[in-house]
Order: sequence, then C-alpha cells, then structure tokens
Amino acid sequence: MGIQSVILMIIAGLGFWGLSLMTSHILIKKSSNKNKSLPYECGMISAGDILHQQSIGYFKFALIFLIFEVELMYLYPWATIAKQVGLRGFIEICIFILLLLLGLVYAHKKQVLNWTKNGQ
Repeated sequence: MGIQSVILMIIAGLGFWGLSLMTSHILIKKSSNKNKSLPYECGMISAGDILHQQSIGYFKFALIFLIFEVELMYLYPWATIAKQVGLRGFIEICIFILLLLLGLVYAHKKQVLNWTKNGQ
C-alpha cells in the first residue's frame, strides 16, 4: 500500500467517470423539446421570475441544521465504544454536547432559528 494504490484509485475513478459520460452520450436519444428547457417545480409550471432572491434566514437555518447533522456523525462512533472509553470518554462527550448546546443557545439568541423577521 503506497502512493501507487492512491494513483490507481484516481485513475480508476476518472476512467469510470469518462466511460459513464461517453456511454450516456452514445445511448441516450437526443430530442429538442422546448419544455425540456423550462424550470421544473414539483410538476407545476413555474410562476413569476425564476431569478428572485431567497430569504437569508432559510440559508442560516440550513447551515445550522447541517452543522448539527454533521456533529451527529461524531456521536455514533463514540456510542459504539462507550463502555471501552470509560468515565474519561463520558466526560469528553459531555463537554462536546455542552459545546453544541452553547452553539444552539447562541443561534437562538441571534434569532437564526426564527423564520419570520423579529420573531413575529
């Protein structure tokens, strides 16, 4: 195991990517239909301008969700070895969860979790 295996995996990945693209271009029937260029919105025809600005609150909420979702990935491995790490591991995970809760309290104080302006 060395750099050769890494290079081999990169070459294999790029080869699979290229082969997939070539296969799709060869096998897929091309058609020009004006409906294909329309934006698709859950089966309904879009109404209004498609270049409107989204509320920044949506993106803030999504980022907070993403942060906490990723943090759960760190809790699962700990849970599988909780008995092996003993009291020290338990204290460390409690500190970790406390930091997460402090982040959640901070986000709540900054009203990041509110969908409407000024919490109304």
